[in-house]
Amino acid sequence: MQRRKFLTLMSAAGLGAALSPASANAAATTSFNGHPEAVGVLHDSVRCIGCRKCEEGCFKVNGQDLPAFKNDPSAQRPDFADLEVLNKKRRTNCNTYTVVNRYQTEKGPVYRKLQCNHCQEPACASACFVKAFVKTPEGPVVYKPELCVGCRYCMVACPFYVPTYDYGSAWNPLVYKCTMCAPRIAKGQLPGCVEACPKEALVFGKRTDLINIARERIQKNPELYDAKVFGESEMGGTNWLYLSPVQHTELAQPELGKTSAPELTSGALGAVAMVAGIWPVLLGGAYAINKRRTKMAQEEAKEAVTTAVATTREEAEAKLQKALAKAEKDKDAAVAREVKKAREEAIQETEAKFAPPQAPDGESTPEDASGKEGDA
Repeated sequence: MQRRKFLTLMSAAGLGAALSPASANAAATTSFNGHPEAVGVLHDSVRCIGCRKCEEGCFKVNGQDLPAFKNDPSAQRPDFADLEVLNKKRRTNCNTYTVVNRYQTEKGPVYRKLQCNHCQEPACASACFVKAFVKTPEGPVVYKPELCVGCRYCMVACPFYVPTYDYGSAWNPLVYKCTMCAPRIAKGQLPGCVEACPKEALVFGKRTDLINIARERIQKNPELYDAKVFGESEMGGTNWLYLSPVQHTELAQPELGKTSAPELTSGALGAVAMVAGIWPVLLGGAYAINKRRTKMAQEEAKEAVTTAVATTREEAEAKLQKALAKAEKDKDAAVAREVKKAREEAIQETEAKFAPPQAPDGESTPEDASGKEGDA
């Protein structure tokens, strides 16, 4: 119903917005320097041992909200003690908010945790014209499913390929990604992954403090760390920061500039108002086409069922008549056999009743003796 409400409102207001692109351009080109009190997480790959405890901690907090387990409470839970999964590269999906991957480097195996980086100027939020993604002053980028229209622009826009779609849901598919445990942060608690880490490879705190911690570690142990703090400036900066013993590209981190997503897409975003005005029309046309196609498919299916039922009935009637004819034929044959049998039995009984008595061999019957006497 929320999506229908959205389409109704956009249909009413879209044309007016389309005729006012100046305000949209102004909003799209606004510069943002980050929230000074925003929190984040620092992941130190030098300390990470690939134990997957962070994955388990994340699942304990968020597992009940993931599609596979929300829809089926009896679904088998992941085995986080299984480290064989580290032999292949994984990415997040609608049932997994975070994963740990192992990378072979000149310094040996190095582990990196993957999840939403909660950018300071998130591409997903800049691409979402219904504001289903929102960057909060506290740091997390949160998702509002009641506003989502399923366009999946966020998935295309994200430079880290994080948001994923629940393709298994036919009625209410949503977008899923790490929330940085925003509800727990609001209560003063640590994110589930940070709380579960046994080696302090994950540090939670104010982003500005995390940058200072990262620089201090690099300064004190330059032989252990690459000089770069990944996420400090990439795409305008992220609230999830990384330290690594090797160049971050060796851990499959993308090479990104410092320009934020809204700045890169300001020209395109200036046309969002026009797109928003046209969007309901396009959706309405698509809906009408799909509705007509569905109606035709239903009619064809109904006709096919009617034909199949009629054919089945005819075949069944033919089989019934054939079976009845066979049964009648078998019945006549059975009656004839019984009549013949009864007639033969009656003849045998009659012959037995009127047949002369038989004497033992060499002896004569009384009738024979009397005949002989008369002859004499």
